[in-house]
Amino acid sequence: MQVILGSRGDYSVRAVLYLARHPGRQRRREISAAMDIPDKYLPQILAALVGGGIARSTVGRAGGYELARPPARISLREVVEVAEGPIRSDKCLLRGGPCYWAEKCAFHDAWTAAGVALSDQLGATTFADLARTDWEIEQQSRLTGTRRVGRHAPLAHRATPERDR
Repeated sequence: MQVILGSRGDYSVRAVLYLARHPGRQRRREISAAMDIPDKYLPQILAALVGGGIARSTVGRAGGYELARPPARISLREVVEVAEGPIRSDKCLLRGGPCYWAEKCAFHDAWTAAGVALSDQLGATTFADLARTDWEIEQQSRLTGTRRVGRHAPLAHRATPERDR
């Protein structure tokens, strides 16, 4: 089984992590560069986050983006669902079509329970947790002198640990 985020979910999570690690207003280009998000795609991502009540934007010369709430009050599930829609599978594993309770298959209950567990875990994981973990990874890399790159690198480069605002 493969559980992956689409590009919208991936970029949304990265953008929120950056904002969690960098309190205060941040410019779009800074977010794009630090988190390796295409600059032309980021406005759509940020607009969805603003529309979902996760971030807020300020226009003008001193404008930018910031979290609408403290990172401890923003869950990973909330961000993923704003980006990609509800976390659930409506497709029957055996039949390939829509899943109906009246015609459930042998896998239905187990698959539904697994989906609920995934959703619950994402809901219990906050961006304060993720920012702290990302900061710890960054610090460990500095202590060991290891340069981590690609998907194994800390996401929010040159950031400070998030204080629960």
